[in-house]
Amino acid sequence: MGLNFKTGIDVFGLILIYIIFFRDKWKKLPRSKRILNITAYVYMSLVAFVTLMPIITSLPHVFRFNFMPINLTPFNDYILGYGNPEMEMLLNVLMLVPFGFLLPHFKKMSLVKIIMVTFVLSFGIEIVQPLLNDYRASDITDVITNTTGGVLGYWIYCVYRPFEAKWMSILDRKEYK
Repeated sequence: MGLNFKTGIDVFGLILIYIIFFRDKWKKLPRSKRILNITAYVYMSLVAFVTLMPIITSLPHVFRFNFMPINLTPFNDYILGYGNPEMEMLLNVLMLVPFGFLLPHFKKMSLVKIIMVTFVLSFGIEIVQPLLNDYRASDITDVITNTTGGVLGYWIYCVYRPFEAKWMSILDRKEYK
């Protein structure tokens, strides 16, 4: 999806939210935490851009949407050979790898919690998509592959975790400010 006027309104809204609610608050944090927070905010904004936008201009039409049936058959596109299902599944996995990696930086999480939170995020996106855009449909395969991506990101975090304190201290050194 390209950046058009409607999506531009959402991007402007996200920038305003950052400025009003987060910029001054995050300036007081150590550099490493500030970078982490901004990275997570930009990442989640990009997820919204790819999966939901335009949002603000779609809100008046939420209850007038054309019903799109939800695909509850896992990997149906792959089985039936529709489109390019391998690429779509790969992109869905990759989309939530950063989520699974970033989330434990903010709150200690077990694998089970990562699975639950990633599932809820993905399920929420899938439920909201057809409400905001007539050309989007919900698909259980997306939920499965997104959740897989979150788990993969968490495993990457587990490998990175022993080095986390060192990297954060490097970012917080005065010569890097």
